[in-house]
Amino acid sequence: MNFRTFHPQGMVRIGSVYYISSVEIIVAPVKYPQPVNGYDRDTGVGRGHLFKVDLNGNLLADLPIGEGSVYHPGGCDFDGQNIWVPAAEYRPNSRGFIYRVDPLSLRAVKVLEYPDHLGGCSRNPDDNSVHAVNWGSRGFYRFELNHSQTASPSALIPPAELKRINHEFYIDYQDNKYLGHQEMLYTGLNSYKVNSSAVPFNLGGLEIVDLETNLAVHQVPIKLWSPVTARAMTNNPTTFELTTNGVRGYFMPDDDTSVLYIYEAVTA
Repeated sequence: MNFRTFHPQGMVRIGSVYYISSVEIIVAPVKYPQPVNGYDRDTGVGRGHLFKVDLNGNLLADLPIGEGSVYHPGGCDFDGQNIWVPAAEYRPNSRGFIYRVDPLSLRAVKVLEYPDHLGGCSRNPDDNSVHAVNWGSRGFYRFELNHSQTASPSALIPPAELKRINHEFYIDYQDNKYLGHQEMLYTGLNSYKVNSSAVPFNLGGLEIVDLETNLAVHQVPIKLWSPVTARAMTNNPTTFELTTNGVRGYFMPDDDTSVLYIYEAVTA
């Protein structure tokens, strides 16, 4: 990329343009010695971005995402008409917004607010709902939308009633893409040690989750790492597209001076 990307979060490709959500951390959140009003840290200070980028990595536009302490965008998706992107406070058990963005006009509409961190979202056009994950993707949310996609009656239901537990733990999700047929593709990573004193390493992976059961139906570790930082290739945003004989994946694992890596998986 030919510009400072900060900390990329989500990515979609629409024709000859990439849209990349990213968070700019100005003051990092600081953990409290003891929880304060149910929070383990302050909000920090930052800005949310949705970058519009050409195929050569040049910045075409920069749309602000979020407001106030809700400045941390997450994984995003394109439903064929709008880009769906969340923004949240940069701390667990906080609050988040979900926006739909017209990719042509770059007009963002806040569709809902919710009293939990929303770290990634994707609209399911098959039943007009938005699926989101919370901090660390430990919980799933499904928000039904009204016909005009301007509000969600589900957003009035408290997290204790609406949240469904994610029973998979080998990766935390960073980005998401709806595949159709009530299945979501999630990509992410987690850290592991070969023993208690070893240096941790990041292992990336992808999971296809059945949205009706919230259970993974397919899991694949991604044994690819950034040649610059050794971060897992699925550390940050990803997007995918079908080719004539397989799948093409786009990965942007590193911050600030990001490189877009493109891999193809070919069917046997």
